[in-house]
Amino acid sequence: MNPSFKRPAVIRRRLRIVLPALLMFAAAAVSAKTPPPDTNLQGAQLAIANAERVDAATLAPVELGEARAKLAAAEKAVAEKEMVAGAQLADQARASAELAAARTGAAKAKAVNADITRSTATLEEEMQRKTGESK
Repeated sequence: MNPSFKRPAVIRRRLRIVLPALLMFAAAAVSAKTPPPDTNLQGAQLAIANAERVDAATLAPVELGEARAKLAAAEKAVAEKEMVAGAQLADQARASAELAAARTGAAKAKAVNADITRSTATLEEEMQRKTGESK
């Protein structure tokens, strides 16, 4: 028998065995559940709590509101079993909350800087008056 005739039969036989196994593996991979993004949600909640603690509600309300909205959307996505979207939204919420905290810190630092500048100007005026009086 010619070996070239045996070859397609062997290939077909192997495909009959391998193909169903590959299909079962693919089906198992598709149906595998993504775990809930608990750490992402907790990170977002902690970042929002930190932003609230540093008074971001008054100094960066837009960013804090955005963080809260994204956290709510993340929780809704997780409830609807959309774990990847939930994780992404939770990460975005954490980033927005961290931005709110950073902007709050910057605004507070700017206010302290302005206060120090005013105090320095006042001291300089006092020094000028005292040196002017002693002449």
